[in-house]
Amino acid sequence: MSAIEDLRKQYHKQICKQVIYIKAGNKPSMADVSSDLSVKVSRGLLKRLSYPVSAKSIAGQTAGQRLEQTTKEFLEKAFGLLEHLRPGTWQFSVHGNIADFDQYKHLAALSELVQTHKELKTTLGEYVIQPDIIVTRLPVSDNEINAKQPIVDKPNLPGFTPLRAANAAGPTLHASISCKWTIRSDRSQNARTEGLNLIRNRKGRTPHIAVITGEPMPTRIASLAMGTGDIDCVYHFALHELVEAVKEVGSEAATETLEILIDGRRLRDIADLPFDLAI
Repeated sequence: MSAIEDLRKQYHKQICKQVIYIKAGNKPSMADVSSDLSVKVSRGLLKRLSYPVSAKSIAGQTAGQRLEQTTKEFLEKAFGLLEHLRPGTWQFSVHGNIADFDQYKHLAALSELVQTHKELKTTLGEYVIQPDIIVTRLPVSDNEINAKQPIVDKPNLPGFTPLRAANAAGPTLHASISCKWTIRSDRSQNARTEGLNLIRNRKGRTPHIAVITGEPMPTRIASLAMGTGDIDCVYHFALHELVEAVKEVGSEAATETLEILIDGRRLRDIADLPFDLAI
C-alpha cells in the first residue's frame, strides 16, 4: 500500500468515527433524508468505506470542527510526503485571519475602519476572511537563499519579494480551503464569495482556493463545482467510492453529472489536493 493510500484510509476512518453517524431509519448523517437517491448513495458510500461510524448523533457545529481538524491533519501529513517536490517551511492551521499574511496585510487597516464606522460595512462589505483551513509558507532567510552559492547580499536587492525574510511583512498565504460537509443551502455558495474576495483583494500572488465536501448528491456538488474563476476545484472526501455508489444506484443522470465534473476537471478526490498544493 502506498503512503498516500494509507493516509487516505486513516483519514476516512477518522471521518467515519468523528463526523458521520446514523439517523433514524438507517440514514447516514450526510444524506438528505427527504431524498431516496441521497440516502441510497450515502449508504453505498459508507459500505465501501467499511469503517464504523459514531453510535451517537453529532451536532452540526461539532461535526464541522472535527471535519476541519481531521482534514487539516491529513493534508499536513500528505503534503509532508512531497517535501522533496515542494521544499519550504509550511504551516497548516484552521480559521486563520487572512490579514495576517503578506498579500492581505493592507486589509487589517480597512477592517479596523469598518469596525470603527459601522455605517461603512454596507458599502465596503466584509474583507477579512477566516478560511476553514489555511496553508502558509514562511519567508526564507538570506542564509537559506545563499546555502549553495552567494545569491543575495545587498539589503535592497531584491528588495520587495516576500519570499525573502528581510522584505516580508509576514508569511505568504499559499492556500485557502473551505470545508462544506454537505451542500444544502445558499450558505454553501459563500465559498465562491470568499474565493472572489481572495482574488480581488490580494496584493501579490493568488493562493490556491479549494473546497472539500462530503455531499453525496452530484447535482448539489455541481452547484458549487461548475464554472471557473472563483474556486480552483472541489474535492470530495471519498470521490472514488462516491462514483461506485452512484453507479450501483443506477441513476444515469447522477452518473453523467459526476462524469462531467470529473472530466471537466472541476471535481477531484481528497488525495489529489496535497499534490495540487505542491504545484
